[in-house]
Amino acid sequence: MTRVAAIDCGTNSIRLLIADLDGHGGLTDVVRTLEVVRLGEGVDRTGRFSQAALDRTLAAVRAYADLCRENGAERIRFVATSATRDAANRAEFTDAVHAILGVPVEVIPGTEEAELSFRGALTALVASDPAAPADGSGSAAQAVDLDASTALRTRSAPKHLVVDLGGGSTELVLGGNIPEAAYSMDVGCVRLAERTIVSDPPSDAELAAIRSDVSAALDVATATVDLSQATEVIGVAGTVTTITAHALGLTSYDPVAISGSRLPLAEVFRSCEALTRLPRAERAALPYMHPGRVDVIAAGAVIWATVLHRVADAAATAGHSFEWVTTSEHDILDGVALSLGNSAHDSPVLPV
Repeated sequence: MTRVAAIDCGTNSIRLLIADLDGHGGLTDVVRTLEVVRLGEGVDRTGRFSQAALDRTLAAVRAYADLCRENGAERIRFVATSATRDAANRAEFTDAVHAILGVPVEVIPGTEEAELSFRGALTALVASDPAAPADGSGSAAQAVDLDASTALRTRSAPKHLVVDLGGGSTELVLGGNIPEAAYSMDVGCVRLAERTIVSDPPSDAELAAIRSDVSAALDVATATVDLSQATEVIGVAGTVTTITAHALGLTSYDPVAISGSRLPLAEVFRSCEALTRLPRAERAALPYMHPGRVDVIAAGAVIWATVLHRVADAAATAGHSFEWVTTSEHDILDGVALSLGNSAHDSPVLPV
């Protein structure tokens, strides 16, 4: 057993997983926690992190450093995604995190983000293929360039489409036991809510504008990721899990009930529509709604519904049905933790 700590810093939230990693790629949670810090607040408009957003996020990093010390983390990896990729003053943030944690911040590209999300999502949902690499290796970026013979061999195999719907970007990754094609779209719940929504609840025109932005992004993405090949769609991250909680009618946020749930597509569409029509006060009163998602869930619901409609259309064109959607609580955070099987991340020296 190796005790590892994975930190995922996105546009809306920063999350920590401390887990015991066994020699067979299994993870046992020790600590799993989240803070909504909205690091990407205003980045779509200004191209920079605000001082308030930096202060909130670095306070959470200090708290996570304490948890890593207290729980004896032997390896730490800190990844940052969409907002940090976009911010002109990202060095101010990455230098501060390095000083607090003693490990560098890895500002990963969208293709690696997609690959890690795919690996994390499938840990809880898919049994390993004996023919696949034991460590789940395989680059999403490399897989986009599969040769013709490999593509022909894998076309008839079951394919999972993992959709990681974040605050600044949405990753699409398609594959069997390893990623075969991936694309990162610059559409996320925070980015599009800030860009578009001013009404409470959002107006039809605002919702249509979000739908248009997502549709345009999908037009580009589908040149790389063939949605018609997907035999199962797995949604991950907070927007998707919140919509799933709504569809399940939960009386509190219950990750056990949410993770691995398989819902009819029509039910998911109904929940997406309902969440776009509620005024802020009613959204905030929902028992499973995290306070940090209240103002962005409508934009996220439009993104999720638009992606699912596009997959359904692609499936119908290809002559097969798409009627169910799976949700996973396991995502990029688990993928990052699994990557710590590499001893390059050994023995962090946490500053006092």
